[in-house]
Amino acid sequence: MIKVGIVGGTGYTGVELLRLLSVHPQAEVVAITSRSEAGMRVDELFPSLRGHCDLSFQVPDEKLLGQCDLVFYATPNGVAMHGVRPLLDKGVRVVDLSADFRLKHIPTWEFWYGQEHVAPDLVADAVYGLPEMHRDQIRGARLVANPGCYATAIQLGFLPLVEAGVVDCARLIADGKSGASGAGRQARVGMLLGEAGESFKTYGASGHRHGPEIEQGVARASGRDDIRVTFVPHLIPMVRGIEATLYAELTTEDVDLQELFETRFRDEPFVDVMPWASHPETRSVKGENTCRMALHQQPGQSLVIVTSVIDNLVKGAAGQAVQNLNLMFDLDETLGLGAPALLP
Repeated sequence: MIKVGIVGGTGYTGVELLRLLSVHPQAEVVAITSRSEAGMRVDELFPSLRGHCDLSFQVPDEKLLGQCDLVFYATPNGVAMHGVRPLLDKGVRVVDLSADFRLKHIPTWEFWYGQEHVAPDLVADAVYGLPEMHRDQIRGARLVANPGCYATAIQLGFLPLVEAGVVDCARLIADGKSGASGAGRQARVGMLLGEAGESFKTYGASGHRHGPEIEQGVARASGRDDIRVTFVPHLIPMVRGIEATLYAELTTEDVDLQELFETRFRDEPFVDVMPWASHPETRSVKGENTCRMALHQQPGQSLVIVTSVIDNLVKGAAGQAVQNLNLMFDLDETLGLGAPALLP
């Protein structure tokens, strides 16, 4: 049994990790930390876990976490980079759900996250944890940088197009929409029901920190360095889910787009390419570790449109992290992740 620790277990991604791992046949959570809730039983804070988790939150402790086989960091940006080195030195493997190790260019990371990076050598060592792109590297990794939620939906949607070289990679557009849980569990005025309900707005239109992460991934997939992705996120009044509508200009007419996508993702257990001109819904992936997508092209236009949906807390965070755990320990990639979506 794989002994698992979770650092920062009081947020939405932390409780989602607990939910998924509670039914994982090969993993057991043996430690979960929180400075603010130390001593409180997990199921007191999260009654949904009554009968599934009998742990109490503990103050983060290197000795405690050092006894784990793998530790998930479900912490705010800037925390993991201070804490993972002693664990790695003890042979503990780490999956970081924050952004601390996602961007390879340190000045870019420091610009977007507003702080000095204290572990740049570990950034070079970290593997970007999008299995559909880096499965083999993840298997041998000791440190995995779990992708951002927007970045997951958008990169997967662009992936077949840029790998095949059939679109203009300097003119990619991503229109992203997210539910309120994407902002975390902290109390913020803008996330109150009276503020976000019955409303729809863009944010980060002048630049969002997931933008360079998306461009980095698209550049790797395309083998080009002239990538430009215009990414604009929006907040919509729902709890879970991301919908990304992607636009790319075709550079050739000699391509069967549906066949291209179906072939690229044929062996991917967590990517579902729907029939041409379908409209995937966020509720169709609620609670499920799946990216569901469909292709469109309007009459007389060379623009291809990809619609891509994920649950931001599952494929966009905790589910993908468990998928990475499975790969890192040479398990069936789908283990613990086989339940279908919740409906309604």
